Amino acid sequence: VHLVESGGGSVQAGGSRRLSCAASGYTYSSYCMGWFPQAPGKKREGVAVSCSDGTTTYADSVKGRFTIPQDNARNTLYLQMSSLKPEDTGMYYCAADDGDFADYLSYMPRSRYRGQGTQVTVSS
Repeated sequence: VHLVESGGGSVQAGGSRRLSCAASGYTYSSYCMGWFPQAPGKKREGVAVSCSDGTTTYADSVKGRFTIPQDNARNTLYLQMSSLKPEDTGMYYCAADDGDFADYLSYMPRSRYRGQGTQVTVSS
């Protein structure tokens, strides 16, 4: 399984950014995918999850601001971020794992598969 993120960059607070995660080699029928940011001094945990059963889950910190659309034809997962805040700054990783998860948001940093990350910097 290979995950490749793109779309990071610098953005002003209040702005928007769309991250992409191109997936290949993934053939599991039951899985979850998502995004988690990593920043110095912050706990690593997911902000958005999309599972094969159609469910999506968001961390409270991003509800109403982020969405996690998916293009199955292109095997690509997105993170659409809007109303960005400086505290959203971090290296954003796409992650995936197979199986059923009660709380993939918390589990996500331990996923078997993740990409190399893409940096998002939000300035005030």
